[in-house]
Amino acid sequence: MTVSRPKKMTQHNAADDKSSVQDVIALSEASLSFDGAQGRVDILSNITLRVPQGQTIAVLGPSGAGKTSLLMVMSGLEQLTSGTADLAGHDITHMDEDSLAGLRRDNVGIIFQAFRLIPSMTAVQNVCVPLELAGHKDAEARAAEALRSVGLGHRLTHLPDQLSGGEQQRVLLARALAQSTPVLLLDEPTNHLDIESIIWLEQFLNNYSGAVVIVSHDKMFLDNVTNRTIEIVLGKIYDYPKAYTKYLVLREEQKTLQLASQKNQQKQIEQTEKLIEKFRAKASKATMAQSLIKKLEKIERIEVDEDDNSVMTLKFPVSTTPGKVVVEATQITKDYADLKVLQHIDLMVDRGSKIAFVGQNGQGKSTLAKIIVGDLEAKGDIKLGHNVQIGYFAQNQAEYLDGNKTVLDTMIDAANETNRSKVRDILGSFLFRGDAAEKYVRVLSGGERNRLALAKLLLQPLNVLIMDEPTNHLDIKSKNVLKLPFNNLKAHLF
Repeated sequence: MTVSRPKKMTQHNAADDKSSVQDVIALSEASLSFDGAQGRVDILSNITLRVPQGQTIAVLGPSGAGKTSLLMVMSGLEQLTSGTADLAGHDITHMDEDSLAGLRRDNVGIIFQAFRLIPSMTAVQNVCVPLELAGHKDAEARAAEALRSVGLGHRLTHLPDQLSGGEQQRVLLARALAQSTPVLLLDEPTNHLDIESIIWLEQFLNNYSGAVVIVSHDKMFLDNVTNRTIEIVLGKIYDYPKAYTKYLVLREEQKTLQLASQKNQQKQIEQTEKLIEKFRAKASKATMAQSLIKKLEKIERIEVDEDDNSVMTLKFPVSTTPGKVVVEATQITKDYADLKVLQHIDLMVDRGSKIAFVGQNGQGKSTLAKIIVGDLEAKGDIKLGHNVQIGYFAQNQAEYLDGNKTVLDTMIDAANETNRSKVRDILGSFLFRGDAAEKYVRVLSGGERNRLALAKLLLQPLNVLIMDEPTNHLDIKSKNVLKLPFNNLKAHLF
């Protein structure tokens, strides 16, 4: 089935009419820093921005720039080091991938929490416990409708850990929909989603009347739903009243003008400095020289917007050549109670293959990957070929990192005697240089955690690589880099 994306609906640009539109979030001279192993780590530096009602804003920047931290400040979950954050007393919905962590209620129970009608719900044999208190039946119907709207009508009584990553993400979207707050903060909302779910989300956001702030690296998604772009670079923000692609053009034009203006100004400064030196040599011109010096001191120097052009370098060395057939799967079948996920799957992977597992959320892509690497039991037979050494990057790989360790300690603990001396070099190639290697894992952004998980992967011998959603949280530059090294592998599965 061919699915076409809807075009972005025209929205009022609140940035052009600030006097008539209420600000729902306002940050003034806001700075944020965290304690690192070697001292304070600055994330945001003296930024000021306003979020008007009805605007849909993209927040961009490289991994670790402070995008997630900015959303945490906007939601009131993170306190500024200095400056002020005025949330105007509004209810704010903040959706990120940690929102389902630890929840063991059924999906309808999770949506119930959004309505704030009951403190909690439990599940008995995966069936929602009926509650007879006033209003609960109506709330249950609304919760079920929210789940159906994101394509989970057939999953109403399943627990979150029985769902695929994409289905879990849709539960979070359903909860955000149910809350209907005037401010919606979305951190990587398209992670794990199939194309149909992304299109549904685009349509929902285009008809959403509240303010929306989105952290995402999905360029097409941002073009379809946003009308303003904020980029965080080296602690500062650059604010443009355009969607992503138009923002890129505008930013490049602005930098070109800045460079030209800076060049002309520098010529004028050099000419003035030559005159000052010339007049200083003559006593009769000393007063004129002093006048030129004062004029020079008053000149406001033109600065060119800074760029963070650092990119990670990535190479997966092949440990040894595997046999001709690296994986042979026969009659693989996997059920979860009455939910049939995989039925009689046969699969043969030859050396040198590059295979993509595609399909809608919940169709068993991650399940099949876990079965191949031995993380999940199933009926049927899996045989690995001669000399096969599998490197596996799980969908939630970053969750296995210890937040109380530093980046450097994480790598050292995972290394062995032969590669421990290379840890610093590996970290440097993944942009963890200098003080960045001393950061605690708990303060890393999602993209930084993914980069650290990828770096750990290089500490083990491998010649077959299975990666489940490896680009989640990675910035656009890192995504492009991740595509390059796979030609060196003897087999590669997504």
